[in-house]
Amino acid sequence: MRSRVWGGTTVVVLGSLLVAGCGSGVKGASEGGSGTAGKAGTGDYPVSVTDCMGDKTTFSEAPKKIVTSNASSLELLLRLGAGDKVIGTGFPPGKGALPGVLDAQAQKISVLGKGVIPKEKILGSGADLYVDTFAAMGGMGGGGMGDVPTEAEYKAAGIKHIYLKSTACAAQSKSPVTDLSAVEADITSLGAVTGTSARAKELVAGMKEKVDAVRKAVDGTPEGKRPTYFFFDYEAGTKQPTVICNRQVANAVITLAGARNVFADCNSDRKQVGWEDVIAKNPDWIQLGVRNRGSEAANKKAFDEAQQWLETNPATKGLKAVKEGHFLRIGSEQTTIAGVENADTVEAIAKTLYPGKVG
Repeated sequence: MRSRVWGGTTVVVLGSLLVAGCGSGVKGASEGGSGTAGKAGTGDYPVSVTDCMGDKTTFSEAPKKIVTSNASSLELLLRLGAGDKVIGTGFPPGKGALPGVLDAQAQKISVLGKGVIPKEKILGSGADLYVDTFAAMGGMGGGGMGDVPTEAEYKAAGIKHIYLKSTACAAQSKSPVTDLSAVEADITSLGAVTGTSARAKELVAGMKEKVDAVRKAVDGTPEGKRPTYFFFDYEAGTKQPTVICNRQVANAVITLAGARNVFADCNSDRKQVGWEDVIAKNPDWIQLGVRNRGSEAANKKAFDEAQQWLETNPATKGLKAVKEGHFLRIGSEQTTIAGVENADTVEAIAKTLYPGKVG
C-alpha cells in the first residue's frame, strides 16, 4: 500500500469547519461508476471511485453506515438523500448554517468530534464508509498526526475511506481550477456510491443551469475589462492575509462570475502573503469572507466587523474597493467549500458585479 504524505499548509476556520491544503497521494471520490437510483441505497453495483493518484476503491453495494469528516461532505450526502445513512460527523455545522430542512436533518447527526474525529472514534464507529473532505484533516487542530488512522487500520475495521477530490486533490492539481466540473464529479460519484445517482444528476443539472446563465450574461465583457476581485479571508486572521490561489474552488467561482481573482497567479490552493501584496493588486471588489454564525443578526455583525477592519486599517483603507464601498457579503463556506451552493455564489457575485445583466 502506498505511503501517505500528510500536509496542510493553511488552516482556515469556516463555521464549524476547518479548511486546509492537501497532501499528496490521498484518496477521494470523484470518478464513480454508473448507477440509477430512486432512493438511497439502490443502484447499479459494483461502483469504483479513484483517489488523487488513480487508485480505485470499489463498492459492491451501497454503504449502510457513513461517517463524514465535516459539514461539507455531510451536506452533500444530505442533499443526495443519503442523510439517513450518516451515523456521525466531525466539525458539525452550526445551527442555521445549512438551508431549511437540511439544517434540521444535520442537527440530528451524532457529533463524533467538534473538530477532527479522534482516531479511536472513527475506527470504533461501526461505519463502513468514511468520507473525508480534506486531505490534511489530521493536522487541523484537536489532534495531531497520531490521530489519523492508517489505511491498514481502516481496512481492519471494515471501513472504506474516500476523499472528495475537488478539495483533496486541489493543491496538487497541474492546472488552475476555473470551473465546477470537479465538484460536479464529486456529487456524481457520491451519488453512484450511495445509490442516489438520479438525485445527483438533478443537483448537477441545477448547478450547470445557473452557471451557464451567468456565463452567457457576462461573455460580452472582455477578460481584460472584467473587475478584479479579492476574497478577504477574515476568519484566517488579519495579521497576515491568506489568499485564494488558482487551485482553490473559490477561484473557479470568482472566474465563472465574470471577475478576475487578483491572486490567480498563485499556483496553489491558498497562500499567506503580506498586506503590501494586496495593496499592489488594488482590487475593484472585495468579498468579506465570513463564516455562517447561525443567525442573520450574528452574520451581519461579523460582516460589519470585517468591513470595519478594512476601512480603519492603515494598510487597507486606501484600497480602491474600500474607498468605493465595493464589498460583497457572501458567506465563506459557499465560496470556498465544494458543494451545490458554489453555483449560487457564482450567480450572487455576478448579480453584484453586473447589475441588470444577470437575472
